[in-house]
Amino acid sequence: MLGKSLMSGRSSSSSKNRTFVYEVTGLRQNGENDNNDYPFRTSSSVFIQVPYDRMNDEMLKIGRMGGTIVNIRPLEISEKVSESEPSSESETSE
Repeated sequence: MLGKSLMSGRSSSSSKNRTFVYEVTGLRQNGENDNNDYPFRTSSSVFIQVPYDRMNDEMLKIGRMGGTIVNIRPLEISEKVSESEPSSESETSE
């Protein structure tokens, strides 16, 4: 039941491990986004990785910066691995 889940602090979903990718257009340079930890260009889409528990805050932040979220998708496990490990395409070519 939901009440038991809230009281025990456990969740049936793994929300801490979920990450989503926002595709954002229309961002413009201003004082607020000068301090962002991700680069962006105003000419096309920007892809921002957002943990599940920060989704709402990031949506508000993107709106304040003049951006429009055009797509949200879950980040696949294979994408997380490929981003954290160097590419090994040239090592094995059979």
